[in-house]
Amino acid sequence: MILASSSPRRAEILKDYKLEIIPSPYVEQHTKTAFSYSYVEDLAYNKALAVVPLVEEESLIIGADTVVILGDEILEKPQDEKDAFLMLKKLSGKTHSVVTSIAIINSKTKEHKINSTTSNVTFKNLSDELIENYIRNFKPLDKAGSYGIQELPDGFIEKVEGDLENIIGISSKSFENLLNEF
Repeated sequence: MILASSSPRRAEILKDYKLEIIPSPYVEQHTKTAFSYSYVEDLAYNKALAVVPLVEEESLIIGADTVVILGDEILEKPQDEKDAFLMLKKLSGKTHSVVTSIAIINSKTKEHKINSTTSNVTFKNLSDELIENYIRNFKPLDKAGSYGIQELPDGFIEKVEGDLENIIGISSKSFENLLNEF
């Protein structure tokens, strides 16, 4: 089994599966700003598919993508610290969804399975100072929605509904269920 991701968070969550890691060469084209499950599922599938030509023996290749959604707007990874600040300000005092899609492809047969898991996070009303300190200290520019839930300081989260691993980057329960379908 191969994890088509360079995410240390996904590798850590799935460490018990002893996966080989081959970062996907797929280049994401973020042209869509309105959310649909097919959008994030296509990203996960394409990440896994791009690794198929890189393996010689039959393998199960796992691709994943996580998006943060406020209303129907997708909040991708921020472009810079100013963008991160604006995203976190947008999330302040609101409930948003985090969707992680997982795709598994058999490299030989191209058979594939895909699922998506949705969790909800409610942020407290965040002061500008709290947001600026978080960005300065945790550098969240590589994270969808400009934050990593596992590193947020006190004062950010009011409530989490659903699978915490899903919010971090991949649900081991969803992965196990998808794997069992093969």
